[in-house]
Amino acid sequence: MVLIAAAVCTKNGKVILSRQFVEMTKARIEGLLAAFPKLMTSGKQHTYVETDSVRYVYQPMEKLYMLLITTKASNILEDLETLRLFSKVIPEYSHSLDEKEIVENAFNLIFAFDEIVALGYRESVNLAQIKTFVEMDSHEEKVYQAVRQTQEREARQKMREKAKELQRQRMEASKRGGPSMGGFSGRSGGFSSDSFGSSGMSGVSSSAHAPSIELDSKPISSKAAVKPSSRNALKLGGKSKDVDSFVDQLKSEGEKIANLAPATAASGSGSATNASSAAKAAMSADIHKESVHLKIEDKLVVRLGRDGGVQQFENSGLLTLRITDEACGRILLKLSPSHAQGLQLQTHPNVDKELFKARSMIGLKNLAKPFPMNTDVGVLKWRFVSQDETAIPLTINCWPSDNGEGGCDVNIEYELEAQHLELQDVAIIIPLPMNVQPTVAEYDGTYNYDARKHVLQWHIPIIDAANKSGSMEFSCNASIPGDFFPLQVSFVSKTTYAGVIAQDVIQVDSEASVKYSSESILFVEKYEIV
Repeated sequence: MVLIAAAVCTKNGKVILSRQFVEMTKARIEGLLAAFPKLMTSGKQHTYVETDSVRYVYQPMEKLYMLLITTKASNILEDLETLRLFSKVIPEYSHSLDEKEIVENAFNLIFAFDEIVALGYRESVNLAQIKTFVEMDSHEEKVYQAVRQTQEREARQKMREKAKELQRQRMEASKRGGPSMGGFSGRSGGFSSDSFGSSGMSGVSSSAHAPSIELDSKPISSKAAVKPSSRNALKLGGKSKDVDSFVDQLKSEGEKIANLAPATAASGSGSATNASSAAKAAMSADIHKESVHLKIEDKLVVRLGRDGGVQQFENSGLLTLRITDEACGRILLKLSPSHAQGLQLQTHPNVDKELFKARSMIGLKNLAKPFPMNTDVGVLKWRFVSQDETAIPLTINCWPSDNGEGGCDVNIEYELEAQHLELQDVAIIIPLPMNVQPTVAEYDGTYNYDARKHVLQWHIPIIDAANKSGSMEFSCNASIPGDFFPLQVSFVSKTTYAGVIAQDVIQVDSEASVKYSSESILFVEKYEIV
């Protein structure tokens, strides 16, 4: 007997709880569970149903089904005996056989399932033994927890004592008139209530690093810079030094200290996201930048259904300004008034909103103040959300069909709907059943089979109005249609979806044009067909 998975589902086929016992991809097990309600036939008395590759053994339980998925070579009598044991376990941990109760006790049920089956084979246990194993207390675990709590208390006590000692040393040093770290006083620029740091522009990822514009800041004189700070001023680095000293002490005593360095941000999850990030970086690296440089970033988050329909569509973006010449600090940025219909635009609080509404120009409220130098400043962001299929820039149609031999023939085609875009480095990642190599018959572009990740990577260099559609056909043995979802798509473009375009940059006083450079990029954060 080889038991693939055990599940509790409704009579409509909704899966409430599932536990698999052999190595299998998530898409594969979801496909097997999704196929079960379609195989049920009304009016017949039976407890199992078979396909070309697996057998479904089930037992009705009021409004639910207790379902086992086994191989066709397994012993049906053992399958039925195992099914009865599973059916006895559920009432032991769920007071009533309804969906809410099953979900609340899901972990206890999964633990009990693991006691019945190990690596696909039935264990020789009965109901009483299962309850004992699941509820058994571990003396070793209690001892381990007690020792760990004692060590944590001792470490906290050492840290408090060390902090007090360092505090005493600082107080003695200050009484002797020794050197101390300088403090902050007054308003010396940076983040404040009227700066970009509090503008609420964190909805776009790049704006998290956008610096502030401090309109009321005043230059600090050299006399103020050398003025000794007061004893109560903020001491920079004090906390960090305390922690470092304590960590060094623990290391000298033989304690193992974990690395507390902050982890770098993940570049993206999945091959499609990595490909999009690499292409985005390559496009930005080749751009020549003038003293005034504009950067327009447009981002897409798209989730489409395999049978059609838009589950999620969101377009968001940010316009940043970077000035490296003080002579170009006081400028106005003129934008094209024509952009995507329904786009929600929002300027930064320090930008003159009336000027933007009336003339599509971006400038500071106080035109006598310049923009900050040598830093990227976010000045405009936008957002567009839709459930309309006409908003989708690139449609993907994946059509897997059963070939009658236990496998599937798959046809995939794409079509560019937003023909003003030129998509570059397009990658369509198609999941495949484990250890099944596809046979590709026809394709546009290039493809690569990644046996380690069990995916087929389809690459198209450029999709534009002249090359707006293409297709691929391949077949896979030992597969079902659900194995080929979800599809992941990535691409980049030098043309934005939102249509935000800079027309000119002029001086505030003379209204003379200023030489500037600009870069526009559209990239994908998530684009999938599920």
